[in-house]
Amino acid sequence: MELYDGRPDNTDGRQDNEIRVYDLLDSLGIQYKRTDHEPATTMEVCRDIDAVLDTLICKNLFLCNRQKTAFYLLMMPGDKPFKTKELSSQINSARLSFADPEYMQEYLDIKPGAVSVMGLMNDKENHVRLLVDEDVLKGENVGCHPCVNTSSLKIKTKDVFDTFLKSVGHDMTVVHLTGE
Repeated sequence: MELYDGRPDNTDGRQDNEIRVYDLLDSLGIQYKRTDHEPATTMEVCRDIDAVLDTLICKNLFLCNRQKTAFYLLMMPGDKPFKTKELSSQINSARLSFADPEYMQEYLDIKPGAVSVMGLMNDKENHVRLLVDEDVLKGENVGCHPCVNTSSLKIKTKDVFDTFLKSVGHDMTVVHLTGE
């Protein structure tokens, strides 16, 4: 894996949702580093990606309430365990579970394995509420996928949570997860 500045020179064979991420980031003047890799489906691959990006890629979980009427994208450090009960009490939602892939596709234009904050650009009607563990905000950079799991980006934290989120009309709720 190599680290590149910005979008790929050649976008042949790239998915539309990935190219739209690069288009938006470029239009906002957000600088980013990119690496291409095999599908990030194992922790071993993710560790290799983290090493190339020199930042921790966030664990991104797409969740919903029992009634499937409220949807959440949770960003947290990849090495922190997720405890449903701990999060549920902070957002006043009983019984969180993983949302069905159909909702992920419908609201974020993302398939399982590629969940990312970048998908919020496709959620024009704000169906998905962004939840961010406070530890994610402490880092200088955030690692995320550009809506596909065969590339990863390194972006300044402030650019993601200030510039990007404002441009896509989303807010965030900061949560405190201990992982205990």
